[in-house]
Amino acid sequence: MTQTSTDTSGKPWYVYLVRAANGALYCGISDNPQRRFIAHQKGQGARYFSTSPAVALVYFESWPSKAEALRQERLVKKLRKSAKEALVASFVAVSPCDA
Repeated sequence: MTQTSTDTSGKPWYVYLVRAANGALYCGISDNPQRRFIAHQKGQGARYFSTSPAVALVYFESWPSKAEALRQERLVKKLRKSAKEALVASFVAVSPCDA
């Protein structure tokens, strides 16, 4: 579910999925998923991408606070890969700036 309201800082937080070169999906949170994806491509921020580079930001959803994004991240990380792939397949890309 994509939320559009924000927390007291006025900035939403995002749960995102990045596709690695080996086909795996990495889940994380950020207040700017596009910037975070660029950092992942440069090998910064997550050791996960040291063995298989980040190739695409394939999914993100907005949450009104960091705490809510963290809760959702935990839920997404518990999903089977097939369920994560279903999220990716249903995703219609909208710039986080437009959300």
